[in-house]
Amino acid sequence: MILTVTPNPALDLTWHVDRLTVGGTHRADAGAARAGGKGLNVARVAHAQGAAVRAITTVGGRTGEEFAEELRASGVPHSLVPVAGATRRSIAVVDAALGDTTIVNERGRNPSDAEWGELVAAVVDAVPSAAVLVISGSLPPEAPEPLLSVLITVGQDAGASVIVDTSGPALLLAADAGAAVLKPNAAELVEATGIDDPIEAARSLIARGAGLVLLSLGAEGMLAVTASDLLHARLDAPLAGNPTGAGDAAVAACAHLLAEGQRDPERILRRATAWSAAAVLMPLAGDISPTWTELEQRLIVARPDPTAFRKDPA
Repeated sequence: MILTVTPNPALDLTWHVDRLTVGGTHRADAGAARAGGKGLNVARVAHAQGAAVRAITTVGGRTGEEFAEELRASGVPHSLVPVAGATRRSIAVVDAALGDTTIVNERGRNPSDAEWGELVAAVVDAVPSAAVLVISGSLPPEAPEPLLSVLITVGQDAGASVIVDTSGPALLLAADAGAAVLKPNAAELVEATGIDDPIEAARSLIARGAGLVLLSLGAEGMLAVTASDLLHARLDAPLAGNPTGAGDAAVAACAHLLAEGQRDPERILRRATAWSAAAVLMPLAGDISPTWTELEQRLIVARPDPTAFRKDPA
């Protein structure tokens, strides 16, 4: 089973417009509302691809009522921890003309220590049945610093492979705690490590204790970095669409293979890149296109020169 934990869930609201103009007024068809947050997107994708999953997250307030109702209707197995603070919202506006997406994320409200304790207890109860524990997404402002390390340790003590997709100082904490896989994007990696060279930055996380770094490069594909190897996968041509859930689909692919006992970085990179690309073709985060197998066949995979991804000095 794949167990996902989403510390800062959101009710995802998505609108599609013909062209987004800053300062302008736009008309759109009725938007879509979906229970989201990165860990829930991971669970949705993995569940749709036949994996056994359980998603654990918090829920609160009027927004949380809509969130919980949609999640129940989705059929994704889940456990919800009630909290006093309202579940945040995430707004995505998809520009059909440019093929890109503008996102506004509310920061979220920090649960109480007792509510965090209930979340950890729910993970402790569920993780003995899990082969993989995914901890995905941001932490609310003022969340307890030890929370992420505690969750990682809970997974490791139960024998689960732990994947973490987060940003900022939490990314360093996850590396220090020995997460099996980290999945930052390039901007998150530079922000967390302060190192401009993405390969050096990724290997600094491995030196701290991480096993594998899957580094999202957007339209340029994805890197798999280990202590001894470097692999790059990309499509033969970029895709236009909604990239909101692309990283989550990559994590779902990695979790799916780890749950099946697959540890080969190249196999993981190929599947993660294909599922990530397939997510771009879908209107909502948490879905991937059934054409992912064709996309996987189109991948160009190589062992590049590590200096190829360095930015030229300004």
